[in-house]
Amino acid sequence: MKIKFSRRRFLATGAGALGAIAMPHLSRAADRPAVTHGVQSGDVTVDGGVVWARADRPSQMLVEVATTESFKDARALPPIAALPESDFTAKMLLENLPGGQDIFYRIRFRDLPHPAIEGEPVVGRFRTAPADRRDVSFVWGGDVAGQGWGINPDDGGMVSFSTMRRHRPDFFLHSGDTVYADGPIQSEVKLADGKIWKNVTIPEKAKVAETLDEFRAAHKYNFTDDNVRAFNAEVPIFVQWDDHEVTNNWSLSKELPAAYKERNIVLLAARAGCAFHEMYPMRESIVEPGRVYRKIAYGPHLDMFVLDERSYRAANGTNLETEYGPASYFLGPDQIAWLKRGLLNSRATWKVIASDMPLSLVVPDTPKGGSEAFAQGDGPVRGREFEIADILRFIKTAPIRNTVWLTADVHYTAAHYYDPNKAQFQDFEPFWEFVSGPLHAGTFGPNDLDNTFGPEVRFIKAPGKGNQNLPPSAGMQFFGHVKIDGASGQMTVTLRDRADVALWATTLDPKVA
Repeated sequence: MKIKFSRRRFLATGAGALGAIAMPHLSRAADRPAVTHGVQSGDVTVDGGVVWARADRPSQMLVEVATTESFKDARALPPIAALPESDFTAKMLLENLPGGQDIFYRIRFRDLPHPAIEGEPVVGRFRTAPADRRDVSFVWGGDVAGQGWGINPDDGGMVSFSTMRRHRPDFFLHSGDTVYADGPIQSEVKLADGKIWKNVTIPEKAKVAETLDEFRAAHKYNFTDDNVRAFNAEVPIFVQWDDHEVTNNWSLSKELPAAYKERNIVLLAARAGCAFHEMYPMRESIVEPGRVYRKIAYGPHLDMFVLDERSYRAANGTNLETEYGPASYFLGPDQIAWLKRGLLNSRATWKVIASDMPLSLVVPDTPKGGSEAFAQGDGPVRGREFEIADILRFIKTAPIRNTVWLTADVHYTAAHYYDPNKAQFQDFEPFWEFVSGPLHAGTFGPNDLDNTFGPEVRFIKAPGKGNQNLPPSAGMQFFGHVKIDGASGQMTVTLRDRADVALWATTLDPKVA
């Protein structure tokens, strides 16, 4: 069946566009610009998405887009530059696409000094969000290449990405710690049983990242994994960041370890942020360049609110203030106001709040003491918890229906049910928080649970406090899978391991006003 686009300006109609596709691609021996780290798409909505690639030299990125894998009647888009200033990366927003449609894109690079020379294309695909009430499926998790566990071909590489790909999700929510810029990758690690874990290595990952090129290399290292590149070519990413994109538990009070020659945490964070935005297909804010928090509308059933709990926080101190003020900032007033407006205006069945840190798991900032996350320990609301209390109270009084929180960070998987009847702060409606990770890093946990908001552990899988930092080969790598039924609006959440074993699941019925 031929698809028509009378309501969307999808196909180029001019002879110039068709001529651009038909033009033969010239070469000069084997010296042609190459796509170096695969292709990616991201921040997909009902009528568009962002595509990304990186070249090996100054080039122009050429993109063709179609609704068929054969690229019949493809649309050629204007070229954009990939220059040294962005480490030869380039990304483009594709617009005016049909809703609920498989979209195929093809990227090649054209040599800037010799425009007649073009490289081989690399193909990717994504599916735009549905315009009607169709099924939606997505996966989430975080924590990649942490604790020195890098790409080990003998273990199959980053296996979790291959496992997630088999579910053919509509998109992937990456909950942060996309890289461990503070975690060197050594060629070998001795395991507890005497066996040797063998990492693929690159020179830049032999030390902590300090220069812009070293931060870039941390991301590019992950993209050299076959599983990751295959996944990225088929599954759009909705990405957020946390601490390890810069360094462990960073805030303005961070005292850097002796391994760092660069002692300015603000400068390190700026370089890390630059690399992060270069390396992922995000829709960039023109209101606040470099902003990570954003809403992604994915059809009638789902609005995704992607938070940034790193960029606006106050210093990691004791965080035990009894009144809310600048010392208690975690999301910060502007982001909280944005979240409230978005929730209030949302007409989606489900409002998923993507939090890069759990709400009630205690994450100490050692060895200094103090806290790294929201939770301050059992008792009444204190410090950063004022922000969560404010948000939960707003959700209840507005009222906002069908909110779910998704997170990672703690390197194990769990399901938490929040019950005001069991809480110190009780002015909220019951809700769920689901935790899943690591995708490819050391497995830890469990963390202590804070009773301020009344969380109840309905499921947990963690190695136990006497058995920490398990390697990926131990199998305790976790991701979450969410399915929303198009007809009923029911949401099913399943927690899985890298072998694709369904560890636990629950189905949530949407509430109606």
